[in-house]
Amino acid sequence: MSVGSQSALAFHKDVYEPRVPKEIIAQEQQVKSPYPVTPERIEAGRKIYFGVGFCVTCHSNDGTGVNLPGHPSRDFTDAKWQKLRTDGELMWVLKNGSPGTGMPIRVGTDINEEDGWNVIQFIRTFGGK
Repeated sequence: MSVGSQSALAFHKDVYEPRVPKEIIAQEQQVKSPYPVTPERIEAGRKIYFGVGFCVTCHSNDGTGVNLPGHPSRDFTDAKWQKLRTDGELMWVLKNGSPGTGMPIRVGTDINEEDGWNVIQFIRTFGGK
């Protein structure tokens, strides 16, 4: 990705715009968690969100996000966003970060893939999905 195209991604004004590149989004939308949704996994995801995953730093205790200068973080309580974004897309962001937004890579650095799926299960509790 060129510097020019990265700067174009830097400040998405449409919070509903996908973060996964359009060339692979259809593929990533089909990715499903290999783990069933359970209270234990949601709790494991909550612990990671508030702990080693550092999610709470930008996404806040209640999932509404922190108003960062120039780029607000994702509001996980937004029902429309919850409906639009698939778990596969969220995992892609955890594995690749969100170029130009400040969202870093988490899976493979701070947490493993199973932890990532658990965090996604927890994130889904903010929007009632």
